[in-house]
Formats: sequence, C-alpha cells, structure tokens
Amino acid sequence: MKTNTYDLRQFQEELAALDRKNDKQAKERPMSRKEAADARLTQARAEFQALRERHGLTVADVVAFFPEEEGVAYLQALIAATEAKPGRRSKRAQQPAP
Repeated sequence: MKTNTYDLRQFQEELAALDRKNDKQAKERPMSRKEAADARLTQARAEFQALRERHGLTVADVVAFFPEEEGVAYLQALIAATEAKPGRRSKRAQQPAP
C-alpha cells in the first residue's frame, strides 16, 4: 500500500528552498546611498568607540580623529553628559532667612 508521494520531508525541503531564495533576494536588494553611508558611519563609530575604550585614548585623540565639526559635536556631547541636571532644591533652602 503506497502512501501519498508528497510527504512531509519534501514539503520541508521546498520551504527551505523558498527561504533560501527569499534570503538571497533580500540580501541582493541594494541599499540607497543614504542608507549605505549611514551604515558605514555607524560601523566606523562603533569600531572607533571599541578602539578608544580598548586603548584608553584621550579626548584630544578623539577630536583629532573626527572632522572638525564632528569633533566639536563630540566635545559638546561629552560636556552635556557630564553636566547632569541640577537636583531639586528644597523650598526651605530657597526662602530667605528672617
């Protein structure tokens, strides 16, 4: 007695072939110029941050690495990060002494 010729294994193989085809098409989709530039910049920044942390680079090294505008922006980000919001002062401290 012969069972159906279309079995589960054949079905799984066909699904895997479709997945491979879809993955290949997704990888072949070219990124726009802006997406590609953003991806390269993001990767470069991540690599630089890893190098900076691994080798203990100073702020001067970081500023020299970036173009002038980005170096200034980096310094501003560092300053903004170190200047935490001032804590709430109590109302009692703000009232003048009698």
